[in-house]
Amino acid sequence: MKRIARLLGVVVFALSTSAFAQTWPAKPIKWIVPFAPGGTTDILARTIGEKLTVALGQPVIIENKPGAGGGVGAEFTAKAPPDGYTIMGGTISTHAINASLYKSLPYDPVKDFVPITLIARVPNMLVVNPDIPAKNVTELITLLKANPGKYSFASSGNGTSQHLSGELFKSMAGVDMQHIPYKGSPPALQDVVGGQVAMTFDNITTAWPLAKGGKLRALAVTTAKRSAVAPEVPTLSESGLAGYEVGSWQGVFAPASTPPAIVKRLNVEIVKIINMPDVKEKLIGLGAEPVGNTSEEFGALVKTEVVKWAEVVKKSGAKVD
Repeated sequence: MKRIARLLGVVVFALSTSAFAQTWPAKPIKWIVPFAPGGTTDILARTIGEKLTVALGQPVIIENKPGAGGGVGAEFTAKAPPDGYTIMGGTISTHAINASLYKSLPYDPVKDFVPITLIARVPNMLVVNPDIPAKNVTELITLLKANPGKYSFASSGNGTSQHLSGELFKSMAGVDMQHIPYKGSPPALQDVVGGQVAMTFDNITTAWPLAKGGKLRALAVTTAKRSAVAPEVPTLSESGLAGYEVGSWQGVFAPASTPPAIVKRLNVEIVKIINMPDVKEKLIGLGAEPVGNTSEEFGALVKTEVVKWAEVVKKSGAKVD
């Protein structure tokens, strides 16, 4: 009898969630961006959110919740009702690096979320203030070694790929410089442009426009291959740090237990949007490599990345209390 009751309970739950999914969405959807406005995660959310509003027939409202390397927004999303009305722009920081960088994380990047899709892969770019007397990576390393502790690098927050890019650079180059965390890329870049901080390893989507405009000097990209949007900029690996590789990514997540039918609908609509010619062109123009995959494929990537970045964090010696 107990087994029959359990089976009936499962059937009733499945029917109720299916019925709920059929009426979804009946109100606006919140898209949480765990970083400050103007960064890559924000740009992608607004680009896709605008078209998702049309596809779903309900407003998709972008809400920025920066802090703790994206952890504030991730925790908020993890604790939100799993009803399809809260989703978030998740990154390599929120769903891979933070798991091993922080001693205590108020959410589990795997258990507390259901992946929707990977939006894009994004290289980071090492850019310096134009007044820094280094025209390439070799000169920068020489400068840093001659002045231990004098220079610092900015990032969009503790635990971000920008932070780990800098820590890995320090480790492999054998240099000493201070990490200055911000609540997003725009304020970090602003201080590098202003000369308050010497350099940053920011997403190419936000760093390259400033470098092209002469406000920053681009020295290298962090990925194994050069970026198609800036082919003249070498990789760190070919600039003397053989084997150096950091590649960022951006995706969409919902709270765990969000009905599968809603996750499927979100996946289908967002993947369609990513593959729209104008969206694809915009992402490529920003230096991002559009993806758009299944929930299962994205979930497998996240699990792999958590393990991978635990090794990188350990190697770099980076820690956040």
